[in-house]
Amino acid sequence: MSLGQRLEIRQGQGLVITPQLQQAIKLLQLSNLELEAVVEAELERNPLLLREDGEGGPDTPDNDNDMPREERGELELSDRDTQQANSDLDASEGDVYGDDEPTVREPVASADMGEGPMVDWSRAGKGGGFDGDGDTLDRAMSRDKTLAEHLMDQALIAGFSAPEMAVAQILIDAVDEGGYLRADLTEIAERLGCSMALIEKVLGVCQGFEPTGVMARSVPECLKLQLIERNRFDPAMAALIDNLELLARRDLSALRRVCGVDDEDLAEMIRELKALTPRPGAAFGAEPQAGVVPDVFVRQDLSGGWRVDLNSDTLPRVLVDQSYHAKVVNSARSDQEKTYLTECLSQANWLIKSLDQRARTILKVSAEIVRQQDGFFVYGVEHLRPLNLKTVAEAVGMHESTISRVTTNKYISTPRGVFELKFFFTSAIAAADGSEAHSAESVRHKIKHLIEGEKASGEVLSDDRIVEILKEAGVDIARRTVAKYREALRIPSSVERKRMIR
Repeated sequence: MSLGQRLEIRQGQGLVITPQLQQAIKLLQLSNLELEAVVEAELERNPLLLREDGEGGPDTPDNDNDMPREERGELELSDRDTQQANSDLDASEGDVYGDDEPTVREPVASADMGEGPMVDWSRAGKGGGFDGDGDTLDRAMSRDKTLAEHLMDQALIAGFSAPEMAVAQILIDAVDEGGYLRADLTEIAERLGCSMALIEKVLGVCQGFEPTGVMARSVPECLKLQLIERNRFDPAMAALIDNLELLARRDLSALRRVCGVDDEDLAEMIRELKALTPRPGAAFGAEPQAGVVPDVFVRQDLSGGWRVDLNSDTLPRVLVDQSYHAKVVNSARSDQEKTYLTECLSQANWLIKSLDQRARTILKVSAEIVRQQDGFFVYGVEHLRPLNLKTVAEAVGMHESTISRVTTNKYISTPRGVFELKFFFTSAIAAADGSEAHSAESVRHKIKHLIEGEKASGEVLSDDRIVEILKEAGVDIARRTVAKYREALRIPSSVERKRMIR
């Protein structure tokens, strides 16, 4: 049998995503600050882009804003363009490009938008870039986990109900870089329309998160939480915590009287106190966090409904300088120069189209979220409905991955405060018989009730047995989900519970 080489031609179907389309998809998940950085870098790199005020392009006349839209190159999108862009942006993350180099496209022609107004882009900021290979975008989005993200990861497995999770997110947003809670609990309760008992209950759970001492409202409380975790918060240590001003003045005799201990015990207590961390959040970096600027505003209209508007101050206002392109393309002396200008024009048109579609998509998704969670805006956090990405995706005609990108790092300003769009997504457990879904909180309650009944029955239930019982009750749940909920409820495994019974 001989080996040889041969050429074959095969025909097949596949979705090819170009570098420019990948950039458009990445723009969806950028925050408004990251978007400003990307647009600013592209304004510096691309000579055919300029701000609407005429500062971005070379040799731009002062009266450039008086020029017709066609000469300025301002891009308008028709409804057909919008539908096509929605389809394009729904490409999945698993798709790959067919080329390594950016494709050269013909200039995008202007089209009448009909009755819809042109999106009003605003000023851009400084920083990042928008290179053809997308590396700068990746660097802009890659960063270390923040303290808030670390706390949210723990909140997601803490066994909170939907209202409790909403409260937890608000409390976590109020934590400063040192790990301290800087918020008035009464004000939060009034804003969310819930009781102080609910706020205090959630805070008590959150104060058990890592790093120990986080979400304390004062230094004594922070030290107290750490001592409790070490099982060293006895009456003498409590007296020392309550009299830190005496320790600051080095009034040891007064401290001995207050704590009721001798010199040796007091010295040991002070050593333990010095081993604690007064700023538990400092391990995540002390870089100050920028203030949250909402991408969308929600206001109540006169008819009693809700009006959803984009924040135009977060939308970059950029144009294509067609007149400058006409000048330089006629003076180009080589094919290489003409190719470069063609690429610049193509990328500029694509950037503007992507920015416009990003704004439309954010507005569309936000409006659907407001419609789905109307009860929250009217009655408060207790009326948050179970909501997932699939429900919103089906309602707006997009893919779930697109909804996930749109709701990442996007904020909405409402009469009840400023929230991240992901705040409004709450979990639910499917029913085994196809009936109405069960809330995650009700399933956790069932698990807790089953385990509490072990003493009476004498049978210790394994996670697999709990899954079987729940499925018989109409709850379709996986074993790993049962284990996650059990751990969130701080219930030991079946093996450990058997040992405790013995």
